[in-house]
Amino acid sequence: MADRQIANKIEEYIEKIHYSDRYSDDLYEYRHVILPKPLLKLVPKEFFDDKAGTLRLLSEAEWRGIGITQSLGWEHYEVHAPEPHVLLFRRAKNYAPPTQPQPAPAVRQANARKK
Repeated sequence: MADRQIANKIEEYIEKIHYSDRYSDDLYEYRHVILPKPLLKLVPKEFFDDKAGTLRLLSEAEWRGIGITQSLGWEHYEVHAPEPHVLLFRRAKNYAPPTQPQPAPAVRQANARKK
């Protein structure tokens, strides 16, 4: 299947990805993401652990690349072998997304004068 055809197929399945509600313990909040089984078949072979036959732990760029969309801070931390289409995610319970640096007061004043 050509790359464009694969990309189109992935797009078809993205809206069928299921995101669980969040649950937590003292340290982390968790959620699981269930991929449609046909989407799992389109995931690049290098995302799999050859020995286990399951997905390996994916980086943020990799899981976002297969259509998973979540807010910042989530990490793919576990693979559940009996259900390889279920990805387990966690992030620190007190996670705060990085803030964008604010310009120094002199820069803000200069920008205000330009307007």
